[in-house]
Amino acid sequence: MKPILISWLLFSLIMPFSQAQHLDIKDSYLIMNAGIHDPVYTTYTAAMERSRLYGDQGYKMVHYDENRPISYTTEKSGEFFHFFLVNQVVVDKVGKFHKKPVIKASFPDMVIMEYELMEGLKVEETFLVYSSSLALVDLQITSTHDKERELVFYPVLHPVRGSAEITSFHKELNGYEINRQHSLKRLISNLSENYPYPTRLRDYFTANFDLYSYGTLNGEYADLIQEVKTDYYDPDFKNDTLNLQASGEADMILLHHKFAIQPGETVHLRYFRGTQPQDETPDPLKTELKRLKNLSLQEFVDSNVDLFESIPRINFEDRNEHLLYLSAFNLARGSMLPPEGEANRNFYVFSREPLWGWGHGHQVLHESLSMLAYVYLDPQSAMDSQRIYMDQQGEDGLIAYRHGPRGPQTYPHQGKPTTSAPFFSWINWEVYKVAKDKSFLQDAYDSGSRYVDWLHKNRDEDGDGTFEWGPYGLIENVRDWYNVVFQVSKERFLDVDKEDISDELECLDLSTMVVKEMRSLSKMAEVLDKPEESRQWTQKADDLSTLIHERMWEDSMQFYFNVNREDHGFWFMDRDLRREEIIGFLPLWAESASPEIAEKLVQKLVNPDKFWRKNGVPTVAADDEWYSAYVDYCCKWNGPVWLLWDYMVFDGLLNYGYTDIAAELKNRLVQTVNTQLSHNHNFWESFSPDNEVLDSPSNYIWDTIMAKMLIDHYLGRDDPQKEKKPQGGPYIDENPTGKK
Repeated sequence: MKPILISWLLFSLIMPFSQAQHLDIKDSYLIMNAGIHDPVYTTYTAAMERSRLYGDQGYKMVHYDENRPISYTTEKSGEFFHFFLVNQVVVDKVGKFHKKPVIKASFPDMVIMEYELMEGLKVEETFLVYSSSLALVDLQITSTHDKERELVFYPVLHPVRGSAEITSFHKELNGYEINRQHSLKRLISNLSENYPYPTRLRDYFTANFDLYSYGTLNGEYADLIQEVKTDYYDPDFKNDTLNLQASGEADMILLHHKFAIQPGETVHLRYFRGTQPQDETPDPLKTELKRLKNLSLQEFVDSNVDLFESIPRINFEDRNEHLLYLSAFNLARGSMLPPEGEANRNFYVFSREPLWGWGHGHQVLHESLSMLAYVYLDPQSAMDSQRIYMDQQGEDGLIAYRHGPRGPQTYPHQGKPTTSAPFFSWINWEVYKVAKDKSFLQDAYDSGSRYVDWLHKNRDEDGDGTFEWGPYGLIENVRDWYNVVFQVSKERFLDVDKEDISDELECLDLSTMVVKEMRSLSKMAEVLDKPEESRQWTQKADDLSTLIHERMWEDSMQFYFNVNREDHGFWFMDRDLRREEIIGFLPLWAESASPEIAEKLVQKLVNPDKFWRKNGVPTVAADDEWYSAYVDYCCKWNGPVWLLWDYMVFDGLLNYGYTDIAAELKNRLVQTVNTQLSHNHNFWESFSPDNEVLDSPSNYIWDTIMAKMLIDHYLGRDDPQKEKKPQGGPYIDENPTGKK
């Protein structure tokens, strides 16, 4: 390994420190004071107005691992971090801090935290993702000690190994320029080469303080720490500068600063990581780097405080629920992007960091259930997101599987387009209840009416009154692979026509979704002063509910099931369709079950040997032969807990007055999500019903539904149209493990 330390004439300290300014969070409700193992989401992306779809970079903050420094990490772009020497003592990991980091406030694009490096050496550290191309770390170091201390400060950029080559050191920028290769490969689904995702990037790693030296290292982090330690017993070791390398490949790129801090003094340091495609001119990014060198960050804090002004102020029983509540809104806002391409309004992606192909670029209706919560944060933005569907709706009424900057994505199969699970009018009604925008409601009503007409024509082709998924049902029905009914074999195959039979059944889930759409349209029509249309929608919903019960209720098992399209029986060829799935509870959500049937469904729900599991309601009953509690990949529907579907169960319980059971379900889901937020500070696509181990896609936008669940629980659903139903319900078995 090439030594990192060489003899070199010391740089003189000629740049004065910029004036320190401690940041003020003017709304006490947003102050977290959260420790490293408190449930806080710590992934940050740029504010919507400074973001873009292609070339966007978010960061996960790792502040909770005591064996490493506070780091800002990415899936494919490496990480950056810093460490100190204090009076020659290396403070290179969180475990060495005198006091561990405490998150004072966390917003979608920034975090403010405090810690103590050594006794009497306090740090306020702020991380801001300013734009899709630029992030910064700001440190305000205050000495309350009674003696002067000598500090050495090392910011480090650590790209993905073998991906980076230094092109130059820029004196005017006070830092490095690096060329870097960026992979399109992802764990779940790769980024498409058909879209302008950059693969050749230019990075800048710069600082606002005078550099004592700078340099590179090829090796591991442990090698770096070994190199910067001073060996007083080696007579040949007299050097304390980096190697000033200004070209070539490097595993780590370092900046180096020395300063003394006096008792009572505050020193301000700031460093930056900028990144952009190499085919873009660097001048705008350089200008932003220079502008932000000493710009006050208070305006960004104030902007976030203003953003959160409209969320309901819930007086939580549990502080951890408060942290989850704020984190859920951060997840939602952090997924929003400004207008681009064929999307003339803001839209969302499933996740911005990590970025994976299938979840990037377009909205899907089942992901848009996140708008039920997001609307409380930004009503206009939520309405604009929903209007993407209206703007791109087909002339025949079709809402395609995806909509967004690349236009409608219909994924045609067997000559037929693919739609999404029809949650459209339900979402629009819930958004209206918060936004109170009659113009939006009118447009949503017109669009939703056309969409239901399309569903009648295209998803009830045999005209028998109940509905079938389309030929590409695998993605249309939301429930992906390992589905105990729609999937023919227990193994995971990719031949849709052989492996997915959802278009050959009369489907309970789709039929109840249509009921919910019509009930939502009825409520819209009433507000829009269309009483006759409101009555007609209610009648249609009631008629379909009757048909669902007559056709899909199986009395011996006291549950709802899909049925064969040909004879409406509970067998498909030699397969028994009576597999107890979470969709059997959707009639509660759609209000298509009688009170007597509702009670039978709730009795099934609270059976710990079936659905009443430790971490929530699983997608299939625990006594099903395909049931698995293990979440080892994405998209599994043979056991894992999916929060949106559990929210629909929760909502259904409230519909029929089972408030105590709904509250217990809320408690279990809060515990499930907060366990992960405490351990790894991520949200997840799905969760295990029985254990804490999982490996599914992280930071999935639809988990923001937890904020809506908390609002419903503490403040009610605020729907004046809904009559109050009597409360009560069967006994809840308190044993959460499912064991007797």
